[in-house]
Amino acid sequence: MSASPFESIRSGMRVLAWPIENGKNPYTTQIYENLGPDVNVDEWPGNPLKKYSVWHMHWPDGLLNVSNSLHAAYRVSGMFAIADCLHLRGTKIIWTMHNLQSHEAFHPSLERWFWRQFIPRIDGAISLSSAGLSLAIKRFPRLKDIPTAVIPHGHYREDYPQNTVNARQALGIPDESRVFMFLGAVRAYKNVAALVRAFRQVTIPHAVLYVAGVPGSSELAAEILKEAALDRRVCVKFEFIRVQDISTYLSAADLVVLPYREVLNSGSALLALSCSRPILVPDLGAMSELQADYGDAWVQTFSGPINANILERGLNWASQNRPPVCPVPDRYNWQSIRSRTVRFYESVVLETRR
Repeated sequence: MSASPFESIRSGMRVLAWPIENGKNPYTTQIYENLGPDVNVDEWPGNPLKKYSVWHMHWPDGLLNVSNSLHAAYRVSGMFAIADCLHLRGTKIIWTMHNLQSHEAFHPSLERWFWRQFIPRIDGAISLSSAGLSLAIKRFPRLKDIPTAVIPHGHYREDYPQNTVNARQALGIPDESRVFMFLGAVRAYKNVAALVRAFRQVTIPHAVLYVAGVPGSSELAAEILKEAALDRRVCVKFEFIRVQDISTYLSAADLVVLPYREVLNSGSALLALSCSRPILVPDLGAMSELQADYGDAWVQTFSGPINANILERGLNWASQNRPPVCPVPDRYNWQSIRSRTVRFYESVVLETRR
C-alpha cells in the first residue's frame, strides 16, 4: 500500500523554528519539545546547508521594538531577505499570530511598510483563537487566500513549580488582606497606571494591590510609582520575578487583574489560570473565548475603562467557592497542540505543492 501524501511529507519534514528558547515565555519551547519522530526541528538561524520544509515564526513584529529606526529597518530588511532566500529553496513560511501590531509602536511608518511586505510572504498562518483569526483577516484580507488554523495557546502548569509555602507570609502580606495582583512584564499597553488609579477608589476593607514585574521604560515606571505613592495600599515591586517564585506571587492573590488597553491573546492570563487563580480581563481579543473555554468561575471580563466598581465586583466574584484546581480544557493540552501544529505544516506544504 502506498503512503498517504501526509505520511510522505512528514517523513522528510525539517522545521526551522524562530524562536524555540524565548527566555521569557516557555510557550515556544513546549510546542517544539516533541513534534514527532519524523519531524526534525532546528532553531533559527539553523543550518544554511539544510533544506527546510517550513520556517515557523513567532513575534516577527518584535524586530520593530527597538528605539533606533535605522536599526529596526536593518533588522526587518534582513529578515525579509532571508525569507526570500528560503522561499526560493522551497521553504514554506508559517506565522503564528500572537500580535497584529507591535506593542511599542516606535516606528509607525516603518511598521506600516513592514506589514505590507510581510503578509504576502507567508504561506500559512496560525491563530491562537477564533476571535484572533477573525480580527487578523479583517486587518489583513490576504489571509483569506492562504491556509489558516486555530490552535490555542497551551497551559503553563508543567512550566512553573507549584507553590509549597505560605504565599502571603513569604511576601509579607497580612492574612486578612484582599489582594488584587498584577504580575508580568509592565508595558504601556497593559494599562497598569490606570489600574492603580482605579484601585485608589476601591473601598473594600483590607484591599491591597500588588504590582510585580519589570517595567518597559523608566518613564512608565515613574508614572506608575507616582500613582502608587498616593495610596499606601499599593505595593510595587519593579523587579524580575524568578520562575520558582511565580506561583508564590499568584497564590497570594484573591484576584489577578490584567487591565490591558489592547489585547489579542494573553500568556499572563493562561499563567494565572494554570496556577488556579481567577482572572479579571477586558472583553477584548480572545478573552471572551478564554472565558467560554475555562468557564465563568475562573474568568470574568469587563467592558470599558477599568474603574473601582469593576474591581470591587471582580473581587466579590473571586470570593465565590470554586474547585481548588482550575481544570484545563483538552484543547489546551500541549500534545494536542503539537499534533495539530504538525498537521497544519503538512496541509500548507501539500496545498502549495498542488
